[in-house]
Amino acid sequence: MIDDVPETKPVPLTRELASHRVRYIDQGQGPVVVLIHGLMGTLHDWDPQIAGLADRFRIIAVDLPGHGESDKIPGDYSLSAHAATVRDLLTALDIDTVTVVGHSYGGGVAMQMLYLFPQMVDGICLVASGGLGQDVNPVLRAASLPGSGMAIPLAASTASRALLGGVLGVLTRLRLFRWGAGDRRAWRNFASMADPAARRAFLSTARSVIDFRGQTVSATRLLASFGDVRALLVWGERDAIIPLAHAHAVRDHMPEGTAIEVVPGAGHFPHLDEPERFDAVFRTFMAGPATC
Repeated sequence: MIDDVPETKPVPLTRELASHRVRYIDQGQGPVVVLIHGLMGTLHDWDPQIAGLADRFRIIAVDLPGHGESDKIPGDYSLSAHAATVRDLLTALDIDTVTVVGHSYGGGVAMQMLYLFPQMVDGICLVASGGLGQDVNPVLRAASLPGSGMAIPLAASTASRALLGGVLGVLTRLRLFRWGAGDRRAWRNFASMADPAARRAFLSTARSVIDFRGQTVSATRLLASFGDVRALLVWGERDAIIPLAHAHAVRDHMPEGTAIEVVPGAGHFPHLDEPERFDAVFRTFMAGPATC
């Protein structure tokens, strides 16, 4: 009889780079896939993919500077700076080419990597990506306003989260609110805003791409420069943060052969709401012919 062996989770590593000390996970073997989270996120936003895809791919998941356990020192929190940090990490790991998967703000980082370091990126998967249209949830627009730095810690306090969590729990029991896996992850991520350093980094990052009107950085003009790189768009049908319409609006500007996968019932975190479906779609994408 073979004894049951408890599942072991990968242990995060740290690396000192030129600009920041970053935390990351390096798991599995095979073609390299880099997973980049969104605003307020961490590498744990990809836990199902780290576990589910490492049998076939080498998975690199990173806490962007200002997020998770990476440095939150004052500095440049622009898309280009984040893209350069990911590039520096890959260079330090002696990795030459990767497929980049970016969620929300991380999608903007992924596209910036492709624009700045095209020789390094041989495929791109954008998950509910920012940077493809102006519309964004009003809560994120509010973060760009003066005074938001004082309001956020109040909203993220233990007392406020306990009160709101209780209300949401009642609504869930009454079946007036659906609490998906992505919602739970976003709720845990928001708790990080109680930390002053994390909050400052979040505001610097958010304000670099969002103002009171919505998203201020658009990659639409850059899409034509993506050439024949393999590309996939994945969106949740019920995304309340970045509209699904953005994916359809840019479809004709993406490289030939780009597919849009709409996950029924999923919200802004389709890879968490339906991880098995996401992983299956991603495996099919990776098994397709290389076009670059």
